[in-house]
This record gives sequence, structure tokens and C-alpha cells, in this order.
Amino acid sequence: MNWTIALPEIVLALCAMAILMIGVFLRRNAWSTSAMLSLAALLVTAVLVLAGEGGRATGFSGLFVVDAFAVFAKVLVLAAAGLSLFLALDWHRREGLARFEYPVLVLFAALGMMMMVSANDLMSLYVGLELASLSLYVTAAFARDDLRSTEAGLKYFTLGALASGLLLYGASLAYGYAGTTRFDGIAEALQAGPPSMGLIVGLSFIAAGLAFKVSAVPFHMWTPDVYEGAPTPVTALFSVAPKAAAIALFLRVMTGPFAPALAQWQQIIVLISIASMLVGAFAAIAQSNIKRLMAYSSIGHVGYALIGLAAGDEAGIRGVLVYTAIYVVMNLGAFGCIVALRRDGVARERVEDFAGLARSAPLLALAMAVFMFSMAGIPPLAGFFGKLYVFVAAVNAGLWPLAVIGVLASVVSAFYYLRIVKVMYFDASEGAVDPRPLALSLVVAATGAATALFAVLPGPLLGAAAAAARSLVGG
Repeated sequence: MNWTIALPEIVLALCAMAILMIGVFLRRNAWSTSAMLSLAALLVTAVLVLAGEGGRATGFSGLFVVDAFAVFAKVLVLAAAGLSLFLALDWHRREGLARFEYPVLVLFAALGMMMMVSANDLMSLYVGLELASLSLYVTAAFARDDLRSTEAGLKYFTLGALASGLLLYGASLAYGYAGTTRFDGIAEALQAGPPSMGLIVGLSFIAAGLAFKVSAVPFHMWTPDVYEGAPTPVTALFSVAPKAAAIALFLRVMTGPFAPALAQWQQIIVLISIASMLVGAFAAIAQSNIKRLMAYSSIGHVGYALIGLAAGDEAGIRGVLVYTAIYVVMNLGAFGCIVALRRDGVARERVEDFAGLARSAPLLALAMAVFMFSMAGIPPLAGFFGKLYVFVAAVNAGLWPLAVIGVLASVVSAFYYLRIVKVMYFDASEGAVDPRPLALSLVVAATGAATALFAVLPGPLLGAAAAAARSLVGG
């Protein structure tokens, strides 16, 4: 058994259990120790992922696969988890949530996400998905004395269980009609002749379960409530790490075992992409809570990312990977600004709370403006290039109406992004914000610089995304 290909996951699992034991024995004042050890564990795991042997390798009787695509997605997940943990360091202490269990839950969630992107079988896919989901359900309700947080955790768990049921039912249908749960076996069954109706129905249910995980319409209903109710650093985690992992899983499943059924699933992806872009663009306009606004924003961004998946070719996959990486960076930065918006020791969540921020905290306002302009897709910021790559892939694949709808939705969504910039720079000030901790300022500065200067040095990200897409299509 080639267990060494799962060495990063094994190390991360051992670290998570060791940190859990350390936290139990230390009890009081264990927050800082567990958080620092967890950040170190994520860093070591990322180094092991990058140091792995090149090429495609499978292990555990073919249940687990490592290739350039998995490496790309795992690094993205680990970076997102680590940066979101940075955002939580000061916040959790101020809000009385500084308990050692949170970093451990983040590690187990990251472990589940890494297993998801390396899944080569429907069962290993489900195990990774549930490990990540169960950890995230608990983090949503981590502020257990807060009614909104408890409600968010309960809603997330209930609707997540429904999505898991849909995915499992689809997997059982796929097994029934293909005779196997292995990805290569399902692909062979589909290539043997016209796909059976049962297998297509199974594919539809699997796509529905995955659509829930990426918050795509019509399975998006949990997103605004969970984003609003969860502690803000937890919301930041939800908006990036699980989303990146679920999009990667979506790509692997649709362009892997179900690639021969492109004509069937392409219609599903086009529909949910259009619906997600439109709901994300129009529903966010009426939001006054910044976390609910960001929830609808994330729904819209998933719609843009799915444009690349709908193309179904190597260029489309590369576009999705570039878009997802850019989305992770600019969304983490935006949530860093929201976490920093605190006055008189009280966290602020209304859009109006950004009023006059340009005068009281000019650098923070500048960073937030960069993230908002980038999310709106205004050149030369990173968000513009992310959308450009998926739109070009769609046009080249003959899906130009989808690209046109994406451009129109992007124009509509620019309204609420620019509204935040207008509130910061032209409305009367609400007063000075509290001093920011160094870790938070570093996250905002680093993500802001990466968003603003992507056009200067796009090569490393484009090269890694191209290699990942090639390994997935050729694998």
C-alpha cells in the first residue's frame, strides 16, 4: 500500500489530535498555544504537499489520488484555513471565544477538504466531505451563548444533512447502474455506450449535493443566515476554504468519471450558473448587513466560477482554478476589513458602519476599496482577470450567451460593491475605529497587495493552474 502519498494528511491528522490533547491538559490559557501550533501544522502540511513527488499517483487500492490538480487545491485550502485562523486570533479573545477547540476544528475541516480533492472514489469523496462538514457545523455554532450563532449551526447542519442525503442517493444510483463507485469504473461504464437514464439521474443528485456545498442556486438558502449568524472569522473561513475545496471536487467529479456525459451535465451547470449569478447580483442590492451582502456576493462568484466548468475543457478548468484562487485572496482581504471594523470594543456589521472610514482609517478604507473594485471586476485588479479567463473559456466553447449573462450580472453587482466605496469616502464619519492587531493588518495588507498587483506578476498562478488543469484532463 502506497501510504506515503497521503503523508500530508497523516501528519495533519496526528497534529490535530496532538493539539487536542495539549489543549485538554493545559485547559486555561490554551488558546494561544493551540492557535500557534495549528498555524505551524498547516504550514508543515503545505510544505509536505509541495514537496511530494510530481506526476499522478494513486494509493489505498485506488481510493486516493495525488496529482498537480490536488496539489493546487490543497495549497489553496491550507492557505485559506491558515489566513482565516489569523483573523480569529484577536477576535475570539475579545468576544470571549478563545477556546482551544476552534483551531483543532479548523485542522480537521482542512483535513476533510484535502481528502475531498484527492478522492478517486465516491465513498472516499463522501468520507472527506463529511469530515469537513461536521467540523464546520460546530464552528458555525461556536458562539454557543449567541442565539444567532446557534441558529446558524442548526440550519447549516439540517440543510447539510439533506444535501448529504441527496449526494448519497446519487452515489447509490451511480453504483447501481455502473456497478462500481470507482471514478475510472464509472467513466468506463459511460464510455461503453449511451448513458442509462438511472446513471444520469444519479449524476443529477450528485451535482445537487455538490451545488449545496458551493452555495449555488437553488441550494443556496442556507448561506445568508449562516454567514450572518456565525462569528465573523468563521464566516471568513466558510467563504473561502470549503468553497475552494468544493469547487475543486466539483471539477474532479464532473470532468473525471462523468466526463463522457458532458452533454447531459453541461445543461445542469449552465442553469445553476445563470441562476447563481442573477440571484447574487440582485438579492445583494437590498442587504444592509455586510455579512449577508457578502453571502450573496459569494453566491454570485460561484456562478462565475461555474461558467468555466460549463465549458468542460482544459481552458475552462484553468479559468475556474485561477478564478477560485483570486476569489480566495480578495474575499479573505474583504473579511479582514470587516473583522477590523470595531468601535468602542463592539464589532460592527452594517454597511452604514463603514461611513467615513476613509477619514478615520484611510489605509483600511483603501484596502476595502481595492477588494470591492476587484470583486466588481474592474481592471487592472485581480478580479477582472479572474472573470476574463472564465468568460473567454465560455466563448471558445460556444457558450457565448452564458458569458454575456455573466458580464451583465457583473455590471449589476458592481452597484452594491461601489455603494460600499461611496459610503466609506463620501458619507459622514461614524467615528474612529479601534486599533487593529498586527496579524490582522498583515493579512489585509498582503491580500490587498496581491489583489492590486496581480497583473504585474500573474505567471506563477497561471502556470500552476494550467498544470493542474492539464493533469485533471489528462489524468
